[in-house]
Amino acid sequence: MATILDRIFKTKQQEVAELLTHHPLAELEKAARLAPAPRDFLGQMAKPGIRVIAEVKKASPSAGVLRNPFIPGEVAKSYADHGAACISVLTDKDYFQGCLQDLEGVRSTVTLPALRKDFLIDPAQVFEARIHGADAILLIAEILTDAQLVHLHGLAVGLGMAVLVELHETASVEKVLAVKPHLVGVNNRDLRTFEVRLDHTLELAERFPPETMLVSESGIKTAADIRKLMAGGVRRFLVGEAFMRSSSPGEKLAELIAV
Repeated sequence: MATILDRIFKTKQQEVAELLTHHPLAELEKAARLAPAPRDFLGQMAKPGIRVIAEVKKASPSAGVLRNPFIPGEVAKSYADHGAACISVLTDKDYFQGCLQDLEGVRSTVTLPALRKDFLIDPAQVFEARIHGADAILLIAEILTDAQLVHLHGLAVGLGMAVLVELHETASVEKVLAVKPHLVGVNNRDLRTFEVRLDHTLELAERFPPETMLVSESGIKTAADIRKLMAGGVRRFLVGEAFMRSSSPGEKLAELIAV
């Protein structure tokens, strides 16, 4: 039976085909290389203390609509005012009700670096991310071959962007290590079943060298969750749903990092 990840992958293949129908790859690459320089995402994440990538997203496949009305720039400003290190913006349309214009709106409202969070499988999407202002991109190990991960990672770095290389499955560790990433995200949610376990980050953390900046993603809702992960040596987090459900996303962020 096809999983949600399988369905998303097929959707992304269709989106890439449509994008390339209207914009040849060489045209996208030229525009990406002419775009204003990206902001320093890695520098922000390397600073001392708790570092949170605060997420801007309207909906998710598992939870439905999280925020209505949804004004991306307004949410991002709330994050920036309350201590976020960076902003993550969901740009997937069919499953998260996002778009690239959300990314543009965030980046024009705040000065924090912004991550394009989507399911990237092709160079065209990497160029597209840079054109629309992304300072970093997400690459998910489970939907890419070893060669694709190496290629897309190198492409993004060559454009001056940071790359958050995400994995969930233990079997993906060697694939991720092969690209020598500065930033690794451990997704506590199994994207095939949507089961969430915070301990998953702690179980995988020891498999990465100490110089790797490890980010715990998904299922982080309370200060107690932050304390549990910090006790295991984790101090970087990506949080979205808990913030987006709050009447004041920034105040919820401040509450979590007050630990």
